[in-house]
Amino acid sequence: MGEGREGSVKVLGLFGSPRRGGNTELLLEEALKGAESEGADVERAYLTDFTITPCKECHGCDQTGNCVILDDMQKIYPKLLEADIVILASPIFFYGVTAWAKALIDRSQALWVRKYLLKDPSMGKEGKKRKGFFISVGATKGQKIFEGAILTAKYFFDVLNAEYVGELVFRRVEAKGDILKHQGALRQAFEAGRRLVQDQ
Repeated sequence: MGEGREGSVKVLGLFGSPRRGGNTELLLEEALKGAESEGADVERAYLTDFTITPCKECHGCDQTGNCVILDDMQKIYPKLLEADIVILASPIFFYGVTAWAKALIDRSQALWVRKYLLKDPSMGKEGKKRKGFFISVGATKGQKIFEGAILTAKYFFDVLNAEYVGELVFRRVEAKGDILKHQGALRQAFEAGRRLVQDQ
């Protein structure tokens, strides 16, 4: 995962927005810079650069814990398992994460099989402990706007043996660059990245 120092904390940033340079990307980038400032080995995965077919519910992974769909998700599985910290960032689309992020999450069914059906020790209590953090923005002011996405993120992180340690979310953010109007938002993201590594 990158060319970081041996033994350094490995952080994987999952960019779930289809808009490059947008609000979600700005926040995640600051969080990753914060992690880097603490010596973490950071890798960035822009999900729109990958071809990830949605889960077909074919149960092809039930016997082996390996997805039978041979696409770019095969490149992401090792990144997820190598990471000590996974930060998922996605804007809200219809009260959920984007289709790119959801495809990755749904294809993690193969990892669910390893953990819960095959009882792979590396995915259980004896396995590597990770942390998961969620970053999101939503266009409206609705009180429940993030609830569905947060639940989805929590169950995704559970599959990775990752403790859900929190989220950074902002309402009324839609137009490109709107997050810059939220005083201190980027600083909060930077500090969140720092704390994730410090507490590892």
